[in-house]
Amino acid sequence: MESKNWMELFNGEAKSLKEIRTANEYTEKFGLVLSEEDAKALISEKKECLKEQRRVEFKESILSKIIYKFCDSPYVQQSDYKETLGRLQEIFFLYKNEMMDEITDDELLNFMREQFDEVCFGDLDYLESTCLDLFAQAIRAGYGGFRSSEGCGEFSQFDITPRWDRELYLETLRELCWR
Repeated sequence: MESKNWMELFNGEAKSLKEIRTANEYTEKFGLVLSEEDAKALISEKKECLKEQRRVEFKESILSKIIYKFCDSPYVQQSDYKETLGRLQEIFFLYKNEMMDEITDDELLNFMREQFDEVCFGDLDYLESTCLDLFAQAIRAGYGGFRSSEGCGEFSQFDITPRWDRELYLETLRELCWR
């Protein structure tokens, strides 16, 4: 009898493939579908991420949760769908560790999606290196306010980057036009 690594038993490919096929039925209405080949590649990448971050999945694959959470984002396109999902799962596992598992999967996914759309405008590098980094620092320092909000509406408390303000822009434009 061949012995298998116990981590591989928990991270089964067949279960993940079935979850992705089911997700494809849903995401098709957003113009997003993973081929069988892409699904297998993402599952393989997930296994590597899990090993690298020393994590194990016991329940639903985080990949399928990411698919459902991000499929209706205006910044996710079929042309880079596989790459975006691969990067999002990599970022997810990294920050689950960075936040010392103080945040649930759903809270982290809510935070990621909100920042991805509203602050990062689809820029995964900014999501990873700025938004999540600042949030992780706050959580490691003891911040727990995200629990009551389920991870939503949190970033403005930690954002140190000045943002474009529509009202200020219009006011400045009016002043310039009246000179």
